[in-house]
Amino acid sequence: MNIKIKFPDNSVKEFPQGISPYDVAMSISPGLARNIVAARVNDKLIDLIAPINEDAAIELYKFDSEIGREVYWHSTAHLMAQAVQELFPDVKVTIGPAIESGFYYDFDKEIPFTDDDLAKIEAKMKELSRQKLEYTREEIPREQGIKKFQEMGESYKVEILNEIPEGEIISLYTQGDFTDLCRGPHLPNTGMIKAIKLLKTSGAYWRGDEKNKMLQRIYGISFPSNKELNQYLEMLEEAKKRDHRKLGKELDIYSVSDEIGAGLILWHPNGALMRSLIEDYWKKRHFEDGYSVVNTPHIGKKELWETSGHLQFYQESMYSPIVVDEQEYYLKPMNCPFHIAIYQSTKRSYRDLPIKMAEMGTVYRYEKSGALHGLMRVRGFTQDDAHIICTPDQLDDEIMNVLKLSIDILKAFGFQEMEIYLSTMPEKAVGEKADWDKAASALEKALKAEKIDYKVDAGGGAFYGPKIDIKIKDALNRSWQCSTIQFDFNLPERFNMEYIGADNKPHRPFMVHRALLGSLERFFGTLIEYHAGNFPLWLCPIQVEVLPISEHYEEYAKEVYSKLKAAGIRSEVDLQNEKIGYKIRAAEMRKIPYMFIVGAKEEESSTVSVRRHGEGDLGSRELEDIMAAIKQENDEKK
Repeated sequence: MNIKIKFPDNSVKEFPQGISPYDVAMSISPGLARNIVAARVNDKLIDLIAPINEDAAIELYKFDSEIGREVYWHSTAHLMAQAVQELFPDVKVTIGPAIESGFYYDFDKEIPFTDDDLAKIEAKMKELSRQKLEYTREEIPREQGIKKFQEMGESYKVEILNEIPEGEIISLYTQGDFTDLCRGPHLPNTGMIKAIKLLKTSGAYWRGDEKNKMLQRIYGISFPSNKELNQYLEMLEEAKKRDHRKLGKELDIYSVSDEIGAGLILWHPNGALMRSLIEDYWKKRHFEDGYSVVNTPHIGKKELWETSGHLQFYQESMYSPIVVDEQEYYLKPMNCPFHIAIYQSTKRSYRDLPIKMAEMGTVYRYEKSGALHGLMRVRGFTQDDAHIICTPDQLDDEIMNVLKLSIDILKAFGFQEMEIYLSTMPEKAVGEKADWDKAASALEKALKAEKIDYKVDAGGGAFYGPKIDIKIKDALNRSWQCSTIQFDFNLPERFNMEYIGADNKPHRPFMVHRALLGSLERFFGTLIEYHAGNFPLWLCPIQVEVLPISEHYEEYAKEVYSKLKAAGIRSEVDLQNEKIGYKIRAAEMRKIPYMFIVGAKEEESSTVSVRRHGEGDLGSRELEDIMAAIKQENDEKK
């Protein structure tokens, strides 16, 4: 008996019933069969060797796809767990997922893994890979699974299974002598895992709960070839050089103090100056685009957060209340309710709309200590929030305007390559479907009008509205979340927001929540790593360093500095009693864009010898000419 298989190009072919995805690929070409690592059949991911018994639509995935990498890395996590248990038989296994870059597995081991242990585990993994052990799937009742893992002494697996409803069928995967609880799918065999590198270890609480036992986590990466692995390891080395925590210290931008508190950022003069430049530019662009800038308190009454729903759905990320005059106040985790309060401070007419409020508002959210990471994950941060409150008729224009503003502002910071995602209505959502459709249509129209390539994340919107996410890609091909343009059908309903329409009747406005930079702290971290500390000229705390060759030319150096200062160019004079080579290296280390070297020839001709960071000697220039060029570069936000 034959079945019909439909391919992504809508072509249909007949195959014998029971054919596997691998054999379907083989029928197309042996090369394709060698390279596929995963398959989706009728919208369900299955093993490549699983039988297809009915008419189906099929998609085949290689390693270069997101799904392909996830299956490949998840299979490698199982291989690592097998290697660990062969080398350390007393170790218990817990969970081991694929992550954005690679995989990890958490183990219950009293003594942490050492570097020597990692080398042994990696060698054992390669040995098991060469054995080409098949990943075999078995489906059994939950109760049988509990008994099996109890006999194996795997208490963590038993705990997981006890949370699954009675009578459910579960799946196990076995390769060699190792069996794990897993939904799958997996690779056909371990031999497909060609290049492996275990990267690091860390402590991790079971299920992320600090009250639970500390486990030992091993992170790793794997690829189908050594070439790909070596490229990745080179990228990691470059990423270490760009690490914002390292550069933030070297460039004296920020610090975190145990005395102040984890996750709370201290902005040093260089960072505070850069932040001021960013905020000034942000305000200028918003004023030009018709926004009003507002400021709101850092705390709000308990009742406010009850109305907004934060205490019901978000309390674990909020700090404990502050009691004042027997009234509970909470540090704000978001700015939205305050902007709504401003909107509702007076009766609004359709003639008043759109109302566009923006704020650099500092918010506070509890993050577990293990999740804190430099500027990227903090407990107090400033968010460039704005809310556009408008009528349905104004929707298309406002979305178009905010999308343009988002792209323009990101480009001013040197970001060029972006990934855009449109996320639509999920299964569980608030608001009317007609409003969701209108909102999603406005987002899509704006993207198409601007000729922007985008991907649709069907059903990936928040429960309260569709959104556009803008991610920037850096030189290492990493994606960083920046801007979000998010409809909100939840808060207008909760706060009963209204305006009086032309018909003299109350209407619910549309509200768009948008953050262009997102968290200013995270944006700063992204900015540092994206540019490797070599910021666009307009953002540099010091734009020019004046370097006299010796003390004989300090007066001329000071004269040059005075002219730079008068022209609004941020500069310093290096008056250290050091050789010029040392001064140049020091300026290069600080990533100062321009160096003006002055000596006898420059003083006599009223010129400067110009060096550009990372480029070297640009030759002798008239002072007025080079200052004009620098001012133009600064003004053009290059």
